Amino acid sequence: MRICDEIETRLRAAFDPQVLHVEDDSESHRGHGGWREGGETHFNVTLRAPQFAGMSRLARHRAVHAAIGADLVGRIHALALDVDA
Repeated sequence: MRICDEIETRLRAAFDPQVLHVEDDSESHRGHGGWREGGETHFNVTLRAPQFAGMSRLARHRAVHAAIGADLVGRIHALALDVDA
């Protein structure tokens, strides 16, 4: 399974989001640190879920990282998050 799909599957299971968009942005980082042939190194995630209401930005980011899991987070180089209720 592609990393992009794994991220989406785990976030859907954890948050039942109203909005979820996961974009593999690796190609725009070609030649930069962390990039590797085949991509799947840099991701942009937009996520809207009611569970984030009242949470600080840091708490939202921690919740997303926990939902994705250390095993998957360790396989990517960069994860840009746009997370809100």
